[in-house]
Amino acid sequence: MIIKNPKFEISAVKPAQYPKNDLPQIVLVGKSNVGKSSFINTMLNRKALARTSNTPGKTRQINFYNIDDSFYFVDLPGYGYSKLSKEEQVNMGKFIEDYLNKCKNISLIVLLLDIRHNPTNDDILMLDYIKRTNLPFVVIANKADKLAVTKVDSAVFEIKDFLGLSFTTVFPFSAERKIYTEHAWEELEKFL
Repeated sequence: MIIKNPKFEISAVKPAQYPKNDLPQIVLVGKSNVGKSSFINTMLNRKALARTSNTPGKTRQINFYNIDDSFYFVDLPGYGYSKLSKEEQVNMGKFIEDYLNKCKNISLIVLLLDIRHNPTNDDILMLDYIKRTNLPFVVIANKADKLAVTKVDSAVFEIKDFLGLSFTTVFPFSAERKIYTEHAWEELEKFL
């Protein structure tokens, strides 16, 4: 896909702040520091459109990235970040749940996982929640550059097996080395 003018549009914590149009939204979820912002930057071939950080938990709102006025990437705050207060965690969980339940423009949910590790309990809870929304979803196993090329397929298979998912649902990705980007676009474009 050729991207000409992606831009950050707005951060939101309630429905009144969501973009006021009917563009499809591809929603990115995953634990803190799994690479959602890096995924956005890699897919759009931009260095710093989505802010990345070595410190987990920096995203505290829902960030909407307008992609050429055709669709949005929507970056949800990461889960599993323990330094947030209980009150902050509850508030964040509530506005994320509100978004996933009330937004009518979600065309796909992308769950990002770390290819090097089995999914965490938080990942499993998120996947169960995604399934209950009845929205289409895919799983991206990020950080594939951290494994030998010969081990990537077996790592993807292990994640699929661990989560009980179909063969076509999980695929590798590397924001760091920008590999597998074309395959990711092929998958995402099916929902635009």
